[in-house]
Amino acid sequence: MSNLFDHGFFGLSGYDADAEFIPLITAEEEEHMNKQEYPEELPILPLRNNVLFPGVVIPITVGRDKSIKLIQEANKGSKIIGVVSQKNQEVEAPQFEDLHQIGTVAQIIRLLKMPDGSSTVIIQGKRRFEMLQETQSDPYMKAKVRVLTEQAIDQSNQELEVMFNTIKDLALQIIRESPNIPSEAQFAIGNIDSPSFLVNFISSNMNADVAKKQDMLEEMDMKKRVMMVLEHLTAEIQVLEMRNEIQNKVRKDLDKQQREYFLHQQMRTIQDELGDNPQIQDARELEKRAENKKWDARVAKLFGKELEKLQRMNPQGAEYTVQLNYLDLLLDLPWNVYSKDKLDLNIAKRVLERDHFGLEKVKERILEYLAVLKLKGNMKAPILCFYGPPGVGKTSLGKSIAEALGRKYVRMSLGGLHDEAEIRGHRKTYIGAMPGRIMQNLKKTETANPVFVLDEIDKLGRSNHGDPSSALLEVLDPEQNGNFYDNYVETEFDLSKVLFIATANNLQNIQGPLLDRMEIIEVNGYTLEEKIEIAKRHLLPKQITAHGIQKTDISIDKKLWQQIIESYTFESGVRGLDKIVAKLVRNRARQIAMNESFTPKLTGTDLFTFLGAGRVRTKYDNNDVAGVVTGLAWTSAGGDILFIESLISEGNGKLSLTGNLGDVMKESAVIALEFLKSHHELLDLDPKVFGAYNVHIHVPEGATPKDGPSAGVTMLTALASLFTQRKVKKNLAMTGEITLRGDVLPVGGIKEKILAAKRAGIKEIILCSKNKQDVDEIAADYLKGLTIHYVEKMADVLKLALLAQKVSSPKQIVAPEKNNVKTV
Repeated sequence: MSNLFDHGFFGLSGYDADAEFIPLITAEEEEHMNKQEYPEELPILPLRNNVLFPGVVIPITVGRDKSIKLIQEANKGSKIIGVVSQKNQEVEAPQFEDLHQIGTVAQIIRLLKMPDGSSTVIIQGKRRFEMLQETQSDPYMKAKVRVLTEQAIDQSNQELEVMFNTIKDLALQIIRESPNIPSEAQFAIGNIDSPSFLVNFISSNMNADVAKKQDMLEEMDMKKRVMMVLEHLTAEIQVLEMRNEIQNKVRKDLDKQQREYFLHQQMRTIQDELGDNPQIQDARELEKRAENKKWDARVAKLFGKELEKLQRMNPQGAEYTVQLNYLDLLLDLPWNVYSKDKLDLNIAKRVLERDHFGLEKVKERILEYLAVLKLKGNMKAPILCFYGPPGVGKTSLGKSIAEALGRKYVRMSLGGLHDEAEIRGHRKTYIGAMPGRIMQNLKKTETANPVFVLDEIDKLGRSNHGDPSSALLEVLDPEQNGNFYDNYVETEFDLSKVLFIATANNLQNIQGPLLDRMEIIEVNGYTLEEKIEIAKRHLLPKQITAHGIQKTDISIDKKLWQQIIESYTFESGVRGLDKIVAKLVRNRARQIAMNESFTPKLTGTDLFTFLGAGRVRTKYDNNDVAGVVTGLAWTSAGGDILFIESLISEGNGKLSLTGNLGDVMKESAVIALEFLKSHHELLDLDPKVFGAYNVHIHVPEGATPKDGPSAGVTMLTALASLFTQRKVKKNLAMTGEITLRGDVLPVGGIKEKILAAKRAGIKEIILCSKNKQDVDEIAADYLKGLTIHYVEKMADVLKLALLAQKVSSPKQIVAPEKNNVKTV
């Protein structure tokens, strides 16, 4: 393309400043030109070595007699002629059939007499036309024509806009790298504002043969015409770059491998310019994926806007990747995509019964939800919170519920989470921004109604990055989560169909507003019998499969199960039991692998060999010591019994408390002592003894923090026994809060405490009468072998707990004022 613009207006001379034509036309002038009317019959000027394009000004040297005659007459008249290229350049006197059918309407701008005696005519192309029929052959050719309508350019077509800009850039690059093209050409190209004239101008001036140019003139589809121009420009650039590289590096030769590499690189560039650009491919793939999305008009509008922004970005920029990832996320999110629920309640019940033993409240609630969903067809999903000690199956329940409903299952651990952005996401402006974990997990499930387990919601943290528990308020509010806003997604997403299930060990660590949004379902610990059934039905088969042995290789009877649970585990759930079972199976697998002899049925000796000596569980001791009473406590690991020990010594009425007690528990001890001082007549005590002796209350296992009001009645009974030296009823435990008015108040964790009492061998329990409703909800199997006494007053506790019989060797208490010894 070394002669680009060589024959253009840049090479002309002799024009004065008052020339009546403008070599470059504007978009407005082109529009006016396309609206002009032209005669249906035109004189036809054959061109031998050139093709005239609309809007382009070219000089033509006229030598044929017919052509001179035509130019002279037309110049005196309307100055409008038809210009058509010859099919064969060697024909001296072309006839109608020797010309192409498509030509260009032209206007004569000026006729010049050159110094050598020849004539040069300056013409400007106006419109394409098609020759229909020859109407005259002498003294020059005339033909009936049909003026062709130019295809309108779609200004909103981003692809065409990119292609036009590419053509202009390539032309400027060729001008810069070609020493034979005048520098003024850059100014001309840069000032063309009409896309179609730009294509015509470059097509007319490029280094291509007449046939190729004629093909471009005849092509009416603008996009195809642009692709033809791009093909020639990129090929020309390839030649120029190869030549310049060889010259610059002064290389004599390129070996075959280098040359092939260079040509492959050039071909890749050509492919990019011809439409296989990776950026365009990305946009097309995104558009194609968007066609199948079920999102609403709001999200579709957002996607379209963001896609346009992507197309305007530089692919090499960092923001391009961020924008591409954002659009990928929008396409990956399950907008209005819901899995079909299994509404057969019988099947759902069988699935729940198969996977979990007990837990009747939870199963009942899920079946209620399914029943309403089946009848109504559509409803907001409930927000459930399974609350209970570790290892009782809260998390695994979520997976079983998902299977029962026929939904996808996803679990998100909240333990230690302390950044609000983990819930709501980061804004895209930040480096490394990501959507929140809610949206990330929904992207993985590919449905908008999964069973979503928020595990350990009571372990949420708080930091200077925000409070994630506050961010969850929107997620877990059925009235708000239909329009959940993630900072990264930047639009609302409907979470109302998601079945959220939170799990927690301690409700006290959950803030009130968040707790209020959830339906609390207590998942209590298991009795000994339930643990045996769980171990036989679930734990042992699971470990047998996991360790590759056969069912016939190991057998455990009920009595041995009981020994395992009582001696080697201490928990409300079965997580520790599962580990013990795994250890037993591993040892059996070792015996099999080492070809050792064994009997499938395990014995107590095997337990000692495999597990060592078991722990001695805290059991009820006896009632031989005054001031020692058994209480019931709730811990994060379930229920437990604790002993309240008290001791009296001569002094001045000082109260000491040890055992790592919290403030509330210390206050219970103070209340109990003050109640006895105020109501000493209930126990026939001399009020002076309270000031003559120091009292020390201790709760064993001092390394473990203890707090709460439920030990109030236990401390009261311990102090009463201490001062009266009377025995406490055997195999008795108690729990309840006390007040200065003498009332006993209800406490929580009743089922866990009852289970702990049974494990410790307790036979009788004292509870507040208002806790009777909690006991009524407990299955009869849990209460078997227990006698429960309900009280309302602290005096009732003392009547039930204290026996008339004194302890052996009762302590003698001296009344200070009378200076005598009183045995009580």
